[in-house]
Amino acid sequence: MRSARLVGGRAADFAFPPGCGVCGAPLAEPDALCPSCWGQLRFISAPMCPRLGIPFAIELGPGALSAEAIADPPVFDRSRAALVYNDLARALVAQLKYGDRTDLATLCGRLMAQAGHEFWGEAPVLMPVPLHWRRQAMRRFNQSVLLAREIGRRTGLAAMGGGLRRVRHTRQQVGLSGDARARNVAGAFAVSPRLLERLGGRRVVLVDDVVTTGATANAAARALRRAGVDHIDVISLARVVRQGD
Repeated sequence: MRSARLVGGRAADFAFPPGCGVCGAPLAEPDALCPSCWGQLRFISAPMCPRLGIPFAIELGPGALSAEAIADPPVFDRSRAALVYNDLARALVAQLKYGDRTDLATLCGRLMAQAGHEFWGEAPVLMPVPLHWRRQAMRRFNQSVLLAREIGRRTGLAAMGGGLRRVRHTRQQVGLSGDARARNVAGAFAVSPRLLERLGGRRVVLVDDVVTTGATANAAARALRRAGVDHIDVISLARVVRQGD
């Protein structure tokens, strides 16, 4: 029976080979990108701002912060992202969220697990940024939950659902200015009364697909802070890096 399934699976792969997660070009393996698309990804690595994870063009010395972190310190402790949010990263996120390519969570989660390697030794709890129930009903899934599960599978960490809830149905952040984004998500999150008990003193790592201005991550972290959570980090697949950063 198992042999029949294997044969059937190989026949299906031959007839319908796996496709690149962005352009659809045929691939030998699923959950991957073609060489052309992969080459357009811009990975974030050191040197970077220790608070926001924004890449630096040159090494600025231990503890040097980005201008953004100095001018507008985040509510959370640290943020890391695997990729700069360029055109290719935008297309990858769009396929994951809107293109019925939930299988891409495997690839994206792997990149995020690598990008957040500084966090995992502290045995934190992974907490996906929640969607409002109306938006989740329309989309059928929360991409942050898929990413958190994949990170958890690779790191052995637990992903906690229900501890953080989105209690206000906000408009989408796309197209809003930084100030408008902050106003849009102000008060949008609430914390379960028993969250601290469930955490047992462990750190929290918020999981999201993209960090643009940090407004959503700050709003979620602010709700956690008010509930008494001391240590909050953020991991995302991509983050916007403005020209000149």
